Amino acid sequence: MAKRDFYEVLGVPRDANDADIKRAFRQQALQNHPDRNPGDTAAEERFKEAAEAYDVLADSEKRQRYDRFGHAGLGGGGGANYANMDDLFSHFGDIFGDIFGGGGRSRQRQGGGRGADLRCDIEITLEEAVAGARRELELPRLEPCASCHGSGAKPGSEPDTCGQCRGRGQVSTRQGPFMFSVTCPACAGQGKTLKPANRCATCDGAGQQRTARKVTVKVPPGVDTGNRLRVTGEGERGGTGQPAGDLYVVVHVQAHPRFRRIDNDLHCDIEVDVVSAVLGGLVGVPLIDGSTERVKLPAGIQPGEQLRIRGRGVPVVNTSARGDQFAHVRVVVPKKLSAEQRALYEQLAATNPAPAL
Repeated sequence: MAKRDFYEVLGVPRDANDADIKRAFRQQALQNHPDRNPGDTAAEERFKEAAEAYDVLADSEKRQRYDRFGHAGLGGGGGANYANMDDLFSHFGDIFGDIFGGGGRSRQRQGGGRGADLRCDIEITLEEAVAGARRELELPRLEPCASCHGSGAKPGSEPDTCGQCRGRGQVSTRQGPFMFSVTCPACAGQGKTLKPANRCATCDGAGQQRTARKVTVKVPPGVDTGNRLRVTGEGERGGTGQPAGDLYVVVHVQAHPRFRRIDNDLHCDIEVDVVSAVLGGLVGVPLIDGSTERVKLPAGIQPGEQLRIRGRGVPVVNTSARGDQFAHVRVVVPKKLSAEQRALYEQLAATNPAPAL
């Protein structure tokens, strides 16, 4: 079944600003929220559809691609896809917290034990942004303690069941029409507590140690400065039975000495001598991959005019589309002439009509 237009899903015009889009999503989310519509699969699908539309239209880079190429510009024919409601609430945890004032729903979807997300920044060259790249990162994150294997208890001792949450790791609280599950403050979501004398000496009962971990990140062709790459499950480890957080890699593209990027197009300058500018011919245009393409130079080309090479710009992320390359012409006037060259220019000047006085 074809996806509906995201602007239609949220009921906003194509020139809607960020506040209008957020307001429309708030209205849709409140109306179709699963806790207000228990057992209503149609409402749940509308809720997921609105969340997917908001994911795209609230992100300026995604929205720009969507406006230009439609669903095909987002890869896979649309925006983010959610395997189930757990995945959706995990992805939109910060948005739901803003809209609903808390964790977003009453069921124990995320739970207090979900691992924290991590963020890091990487710098890549423009060539890597065009062709794609791989980066091996060494990131510090919490791992299960090697001494107690994550239990937090010293050898021979066992933790006690938390008296406040009775081992569930969460306690419930109500806000308006919604019931929220929050991390138990007594056991930090573990469901167990330890007496001071029974804590592991290595991790002091935390059950975790901060260690360096190597993560390989695939940078897709077409990324630009400010893009975030999500690596699922490479954030901090979660509590018992809870998922790990995610790693968000923020991309920064270095300035290039020759090429300039505008959206998905590349621009460069080329120098052309006066004779070639007048008579035309072929000129070599450098490409970002290091090769050169011969391009026809039309006779009489003027300084500042540009030559266009279609399809040799920057790929659109996760699509087969690609921008173009533009070569801006700079006509170079010689500062020194040989006697023969001067004579030829003088002959040419003699053929020009006398300027009007």
